[in-house]
Parts: sequence; structure tokens; C-alpha cells
Amino acid sequence: MSTSATDRERGPSVEAAYTACGEIARREAKNFYYAFRVLPRHKRDAMCAIYAFMRRADDIADNEALFLEERREMMAEWLAAWRGSTIHDIDPVFVAVRDTQKRFNISDDLLEQLVQGTTMDLYPDTDWDGSGPLYADFDALYRYCYLVASVVGLVCIRIFGYSDPRAETLAEETGIAFQLTNILRDVKEDATRNRIYLPMDLMAGYGLTVQRIHALSEGAPLISADREMLRSLGEKAEAYYGSADSLLPLIDKDSRAALWVLVTIYRGVLQRIVDADYDVFTHRAFVPRNTKFLILAQGAVKAFGNRVLG
Repeated sequence: MSTSATDRERGPSVEAAYTACGEIARREAKNFYYAFRVLPRHKRDAMCAIYAFMRRADDIADNEALFLEERREMMAEWLAAWRGSTIHDIDPVFVAVRDTQKRFNISDDLLEQLVQGTTMDLYPDTDWDGSGPLYADFDALYRYCYLVASVVGLVCIRIFGYSDPRAETLAEETGIAFQLTNILRDVKEDATRNRIYLPMDLMAGYGLTVQRIHALSEGAPLISADREMLRSLGEKAEAYYGSADSLLPLIDKDSRAALWVLVTIYRGVLQRIVDADYDVFTHRAFVPRNTKFLILAQGAVKAFGNRVLG
């Protein structure tokens, strides 16, 4: 009886904590989870732990059932709990992440930056109606993308394994490619939540306004200027995908298939946006599940070959 009580005080075992994070990733991760599947078990567990950590932060930041100030308070409380956590915490996500940090030399600073990216939407620098962020130019948007996506890439390559320092910059730029893809895919959904992630100077260059983006999200027909503005951002994303191609041979062989799966799926989303001539308002671009399974199968073959061939 006393042993059971002690176990509860110490929280879940590391193995149980990773299992819990794996369930969160399987349920929520979508594109990421397909890539996790072709990693060796210890790396897959670590990726699921990091994903679960990010998911917790995102869920707090995006909970629009709560007032903004309530979300800020919840985030501050959760972050304080994280900072005070240990490998023996009662929260399985904290337990798994602390173990992952130890195994793969991931600093608290990188994880703090992950949370900082999540909280940017809770503390917008400027807004047009008091409810959402605006980004004056691409440099400002790049900073946002760095915190919400590039930092993820920097954490991932520590799990994947690398020795060439060039991998750091390439991982950063791969994250930018992914986030620009997300921004293009989600323009309509974000606009309905009063969030505009398109650079204001880019929009102005094509004669577009925030009000125009809202009109498009409400069914206004696309014109040439709308498509060309979105195309300009899409071309930036495609250029950054070149960094993903260069990153691939720099990470450990047992992780290359996972990165290939992730890049192939995200690039596939961008390609569908291009194929739709940048109409991201009528249909949300996505890679069909059967195509994802095919990519996963190809990734599994690549992973097997990398392990067999060393």
C-alpha cells in the first residue's frame, strides 16, 4: 500500500510517460506522426515527447473558449510547472521530455523558445482590430516562423543526430518552409479567427488589405492580384525547401527516412496549393491519407535500407 502511494507521488515511469506521449502524437500529430513511424524506437519516443509538449502549449494558446487574459494566466502557470519539473514529475509529458532532454542534449532554452513561439499570438505587437497579430514585413514574419517552426527543426535534428554544423542553419530554413506552407494552407481559417500571417508590405505591394483577406475568406472571388501575392509567398517557401534537400544527407542515416517523409508530405501540401493556382479559400489543401500511407511505405523501405546498409 505504501509503495503504491510512493509511486503515485513520483508520477509515471519513463516508459509509461513515453506511451502517453505516443498516444497524444498518434491522435493529434497528423503529418508529423507519419514521419515518427519510420524512426528507431528511442528516437520515435523522443519525437512524440516533444510533440506532446508543443501540443500542450498550443492547446492553451488556442483555447478560444477562454478570454485572452485567462489563456495568458494558464500559459504562465503551465510554464512555471514545466520550469519546476523533474524526471519524477506527475505529468507524463514533463517526465518524457525531461528524459528526452537528457538523452539527446536538448537545452531548456530551446524548449523555452518553443513556448515563446506559441505565446506570440497571446501577445500581439500590433493589430488592426484588437484581436489578432499583424506582421509588417517578411523579416517580422520570419521571426514568428523561426520561433514556431525553426526551433522545432533545431530540436528535431538533435534527436535525429548530426555532426556537421551546417545542419543548424539548414534545419532553421526547413522550418521556415514548413511554416510558410502552413500559413498559405490556413489563410482562410486564420482570417476567420482574426489572425493574418501575411506580411503587410507584401499585401500592399499587390494592392491588398486586411479587409480584402477577410472578404476572400467570406467568399469573394479571387482576382489576379490575390493569386500573385500568395504565389510570391509560395515561391519563398519552395526556395526554403532547397535547404531540406541539403539537410537530408547531414543527419544520421537511421533518421533520414523520417525527415524525407516529413518533407515529402509538407512539400506535397504546397504542390496542391500551386496546382489550385493559389485558391486557398475554396478548398483547404491537404495530402490524402492514401498518399500519406504510400509515402510512409516508401519511407519505411528507405529506413530499412539505411539500417541494413549502415
